[in-house]
Amino acid sequence: MIVMSRLSGRDGRNVTDHWPSPLLPLACRTKHMKLPHTPAAVVFDMDGLLFDTEALYQEASLVAAAEGGHDVTSGIFSHTIGLPWPQTRSLLIGHFGDTFPADEFISAWVRHFDLMASTRLSLKPGAIELLDALDDLRLPRAIATSSAHHTVEHHLTAHNLAGRFHKIVGHGDYASGKPAPDPFLKAAERLGVEPRLCLALEDSHNGVRSASSAGMITIMVPDLLEPTDEIRGLCTLPVISMRFVA
Repeated sequence: MIVMSRLSGRDGRNVTDHWPSPLLPLACRTKHMKLPHTPAAVVFDMDGLLFDTEALYQEASLVAAAEGGHDVTSGIFSHTIGLPWPQTRSLLIGHFGDTFPADEFISAWVRHFDLMASTRLSLKPGAIELLDALDDLRLPRAIATSSAHHTVEHHLTAHNLAGRFHKIVGHGDYASGKPAPDPFLKAAERLGVEPRLCLALEDSHNGVRSASSAGMITIMVPDLLEPTDEIRGLCTLPVISMRFVA
């Protein structure tokens, strides 16, 4: 592992000195970034990283559970973070049994989430500052998410971010979802950049597993889940909780 030099923008200033973003613990408050090489592109997760949506998904799941009379606790929900809906469905059936009305529950879950997101969709702190810095550095970027394209479009449009990403990889664009490497490999392919030259930013365990197995420089910015020893081992840098870099 070598120490990467400080990055400079078009005007020659040290861009990393102006990144207050909790989305970049690798660089935000440091003068040096211990990365194996300079990233040629950045691949973002969406839910829980760019947008504060995982908490809304959790709340919506509990409302849907209460509505259907199901005992779906936050502990069960934590295992679904970062998973696409088909895998979430399988997880629910595996936990509750074949008689669990998974499709009905997920439909209610999505309905309640959409209602909440229509008025409470918020950006994570530092997202705009980070995108501005990447513009300054002329670094291409993509989103690799388990969400559907229409959901991505809705979230980006709501905060005028539709033109800030060069490529979008969503549900339906890959054979296997996170924690498989497919979403991140597809993002690298569409950006025209080798996966090993991409920096991946993730908030979930399944997302870190996906990005790391794709061979990307992987940084976890915790949201609802704290890193485990396994996850720390998959990250390129020591994981820092947002509360320590705010």
